[in-house]
Amino acid sequence: MRAQLTLLFCIATFSLSAFSVAHAESGLASYYGYGKAGKGGELTCAHRTRPFGSVLRVSYSGRSIQCRVNDRGPFIRGRIVDLSVPAARALGMMSAGVVRVSVE
Repeated sequence: MRAQLTLLFCIATFSLSAFSVAHAESGLASYYGYGKAGKGGELTCAHRTRPFGSVLRVSYSGRSIQCRVNDRGPFIRGRIVDLSVPAARALGMMSAGVVRVSVE
């Protein structure tokens, strides 16, 4: 019985770790100043596949923000997320325009 519980625990732990790793991405991010703006400077973003309303942690150059998905995109090859202007300011990427980020 103890061996079965141990095996079940190992399978559950592996499944959860595989699930969380599957949602981590690394790639290019840009920002947009049009379309669906967040309410009152809310940090929002566009992502191709994540559900609307989900919260993403975007990291760049030692900074990390949380932004809410409220749009689809980006539609340019190689880019994984488009940030709203307030989100891009908070991340410190306004002068660069396009930067490499990690998204969780």
